[in-house]
Amino acid sequence: MFINNFDPVAFNLFFLEIRWYSLAYIFGILFGWIYCKKKLIKNENISKLFDDLITYLIIGIIVGGRIGYIIFYNFNYYLENPMEIFMIWNGGMSFHGGLLGVIFTTMIFAQNHKINPYIFLDLIAAAAPIGIFFGRIANFINSELYGKETDLFWGVKFVLIDNLSRHPSQLYEAFLEGIFLFLLLNFFIKRNYLRNSGLISAIFLIFYSLFRFIAEFFRVPDPQIGYILSNFTLGQFICTVFFLLGTFLFLYKKNEN
Repeated sequence: MFINNFDPVAFNLFFLEIRWYSLAYIFGILFGWIYCKKKLIKNENISKLFDDLITYLIIGIIVGGRIGYIIFYNFNYYLENPMEIFMIWNGGMSFHGGLLGVIFTTMIFAQNHKINPYIFLDLIAAAAPIGIFFGRIANFINSELYGKETDLFWGVKFVLIDNLSRHPSQLYEAFLEGIFLFLLLNFFIKRNYLRNSGLISAIFLIFYSLFRFIAEFFRVPDPQIGYILSNFTLGQFICTVFFLLGTFLFLYKKNEN
């Protein structure tokens, strides 16, 4: 059994605490941008526009992620403690909220530049597993989103939580939603799926939702919500919605092209 006693603070810079979660966002966006620029984008105009889009994406990720968490997972708490809405360093971000924020800001950016938004959404989808991987590793270091009890030899004791051996569900997600999803999308990209705008976005939605749905079975649900239907979590319900949206988008774009 591995004992997780990591400090959520990576290092101190003068009077600032630099947390692993913050570094995960920075590295995820940085390496995702490099991947798109070096490996995926062939058009010079798209490359320049993609640089400008990054600012929109950062806003979409942070604002959307925060609002999504508040609405989906802890609305009553923040209704009673509104000032804590802005304390994002204490945690509380929703992937699905961040995803909606990215889609919204990308649509606005594309409309302003009169360009097909799926050109950018496909690039973002292809690079997203990089950020997800770093994010889940940060979740593991922070001892958050931890798994259910297990007697398997790879169980982890999260010292900041309790003395029980638990599934390292964050690492399951880092592998499924990060590494494996990245390789899967790369498989389709090599088969020229980027030429048919919207297909990579659809494939991302389908398989991210599927992998997250599976991983949720090993993860302890948010204590303020628990299970919403039998042994199913709110995260699984949201994943089902996005899975159906991804499937519809894939069929629509496949027939369109």
